Amino acid sequence: MGNSKSGAVSKEILEDLKLNTKFSETEIVQWYENFKKQCPTGRISKEEFQSIYSKFFPDSDAQTYSQHVFRSFDTNDDGTLDFKEYIVALHMTSTGKTTRKLEWAFSLFDVDKNGYITKSEVKEICTAIFKLIPEDELADLPQDENTAEKRADKLWKFFEKGENDRVAEGEFIQGVLDNEEALRLIQYQPSK
Repeated sequence: MGNSKSGAVSKEILEDLKLNTKFSETEIVQWYENFKKQCPTGRISKEEFQSIYSKFFPDSDAQTYSQHVFRSFDTNDDGTLDFKEYIVALHMTSTGKTTRKLEWAFSLFDVDKNGYITKSEVKEICTAIFKLIPEDELADLPQDENTAEKRADKLWKFFEKGENDRVAEGEFIQGVLDNEEALRLIQYQPSK
């Protein structure tokens, strides 16, 4: 999209991003200029996204997690992110309002995109989160969450569901909002 004659971000996208992210107009314009330099086509591939995302986690294996992040933001399933999808991804994974962030987290955990989360999907994402945690931090984790399986089990218990049950988006958001421990378990916060 965008204004083709000047190569600037369109007013429509700029206004939308100012309303829906924490970024200022100046920041959005700077992001856009960098985006256009790195992605002259105006789209970023999964591989390019993974490369950029991995820079946020230099001591970790962010590849698996970044693939899930990419999937959750590729709203039209075309295998690329446009500038708007890219900025929303950066915003939601860095700050974002809690309910909006939890809506995104739900889409991250809903691997098969069927509108529900299963325990196996929770385990898949917990496994990806674990790859983000540097080796030296793993030893500091509590005994009941020092493996991806234990973390998934602990998180699943907050939803009070059986092994083969499903969690809908509203249940997921409410379950995490009601429990700070669950909020901590669905993400990785670098200790640095």
